[in-house]
Amino acid sequence: MPEAVAVKSRPRNRRRNDPRNRRRMRPGQAVAYLFVGSGALIMVLPFLAALFNSLKTHAQYIEVPPVVLPDPPQWSNYTEVWDRAPFGRYALNSLVIATAATVGNVLSSAMVGHALARMRLPARGALLTAALATLMLPTVVTIIPSFLLFREFGWLDTFLPLIVPFWLATPFGIFLMRQSFLAIPPDFQEAATLDGAGPWRIFTRIHLPLVKPALATLSVFTFMASWGAVLEPTVYLTSPEKLTLPLGVMGLRGQFVGNDQLVTAAALMSLVPILVVFVVAQRYFVRGAMSAGVKG
Repeated sequence: MPEAVAVKSRPRNRRRNDPRNRRRMRPGQAVAYLFVGSGALIMVLPFLAALFNSLKTHAQYIEVPPVVLPDPPQWSNYTEVWDRAPFGRYALNSLVIATAATVGNVLSSAMVGHALARMRLPARGALLTAALATLMLPTVVTIIPSFLLFREFGWLDTFLPLIVPFWLATPFGIFLMRQSFLAIPPDFQEAATLDGAGPWRIFTRIHLPLVKPALATLSVFTFMASWGAVLEPTVYLTSPEKLTLPLGVMGLRGQFVGNDQLVTAAALMSLVPILVVFVVAQRYFVRGAMSAGVKG
């Protein structure tokens, strides 16, 4: 009997693996793939152009008509940038600021979002509306009052003005975390309450592990915003040894006059930490971004 069963199953396997029986791609799917691929290519082209320019000599960089591929590639441009400017110091300053800001924003936004989603607070709808209304205020509108406030605190020329505001939660972080906590079924909280768990334990042990995609998404957005900030570091930092990486790259244009390929190499080097953070959190990123609109 087993042999007969095995014999009968072979034709089925052959029919299943037959290429003629595989699902053909529909014309609509082909058009969609072509559209997405073209969009991805358009997004990658500027990055490839910057990469090729960073590997050119200055003569190739300014040549008309432009040279597409460097011949030969000047990998020494990257080491020259690192040796001629305190690039390591700038990168360390940005890493400290971005990491501290990310940790603070994730923790504070998660707590505020959880309170607005799961706790019975008076006028919590008005509080959420007021927080989201601040998104309409451009940074340039609040930069002068913030400068005067931080000057009274004695925080100028320190990293505190670039870190502490993130520890007070951000409107986008509050909205994202609130929507994620609202998507969790209330049965978990009710069961934990019956077992004697308090609000803090429910938040840390039950709800927080269920919103890892949103936490990863908020981490990526916060790190990118803090790492690439230019206006705030320009206003609050004055000492050369405390400059962040974007300010250091901007300052290289005056130092490397006639060596724009070195400035391009420095700009590409400044993107490496952002790419690393995105690669690490990419499996949670899409799910976290989609969860923001699950429930209102």
